[in-house]
Amino acid sequence: MSNEKVLVTGGNGFLALHIIQHLLIQNYPVRATLRRLDKAKAVRQALTNVQTPHLDRLEFVQADLTTDADWPAAMTGITYVMSVAAPVFVNGATVTDAVANTAEAGTLRILKAAAAAGVKRLVMTANFGAVGFSSLDPTHVITEDDWTDSQQSGLSAYEQSKLLAEKAAWNYVADHNHPFELVTVNAGAMLGPALDDHVSGSFGLVKRLLTGQATPNLTVSVVDVRDVADIHVRAMTTPAAANQRFLAVEDHPISMKEIRTLVKTRFPELADRLPKHFLPNSVINVLAPFSSAIKEGHLMLHLSHHVSNQKARTVLGWTPLSSAKTAVTEAVKQLKPTL
Repeated sequence: MSNEKVLVTGGNGFLALHIIQHLLIQNYPVRATLRRLDKAKAVRQALTNVQTPHLDRLEFVQADLTTDADWPAAMTGITYVMSVAAPVFVNGATVTDAVANTAEAGTLRILKAAAAAGVKRLVMTANFGAVGFSSLDPTHVITEDDWTDSQQSGLSAYEQSKLLAEKAAWNYVADHNHPFELVTVNAGAMLGPALDDHVSGSFGLVKRLLTGQATPNLTVSVVDVRDVADIHVRAMTTPAAANQRFLAVEDHPISMKEIRTLVKTRFPELADRLPKHFLPNSVINVLAPFSSAIKEGHLMLHLSHHVSNQKARTVLGWTPLSSAKTAVTEAVKQLKPTL
């Protein structure tokens, strides 16, 4: 049993719930932030439903990333911070540049509060979009040394917001003489099982297929949320992880065509919902200059899909619990009742 208390921001989120579950299984005391405390009962119930132990070690505090209020109190007595929540949401909504820019301010708010409270280490949920979205050489192996160009043509407002937020975090630590140890976990398209009805924006990729919408045959580096949570917890205490980035992706990427085949095989009752054809690359190339959404797809079509997760394996001792196909299968199970 550890007495080193962990703060998890956005405690009712898709990933945050899994992280809380991992921490409680390891008997850490956990304080979860919520924008409204009336959500606490649902979080506790979701964890109870999957027989999470040590729920008596879970507490809640109200805090919002868009305001300074409550963060000093939230950080009191905290050893580790899991900075999971973001003020930018993409579950089917349009993300404007103005909204996306708030991600940097929210990140700095947490960093300053953590520094003031004397936190030992902060693990930040970052994004693969901050790493590999300027890697247009198909032979290039993407690692944590890569950075996406913030002016990359086709980069979405969401991906740009996550990139700028991560850069702001690293700049803050560098400029303030390492007020705490920083670790970022750059996750691919996050799928897998949800502990309640919260899912990631990446579920939209699968839902497009399940609702028969036209889509190009994109290839995506996906990751199971359970693997992302595992990497976060390992990154929290592994000494060699201090001030490092870690890519969280499964061993192999998966294409939309492969996902369609997977759904047909494992969920034949959904086969009629799937699109019969994919948008040709030639059409995407022609239309990209006229649509921001198509321009984003055009960029993804041309990215390198050779992504290494070796650093997480070597430094953190992590072995994937899942695979791209399993992560997709669990996402389909989650979405099926809503179709």
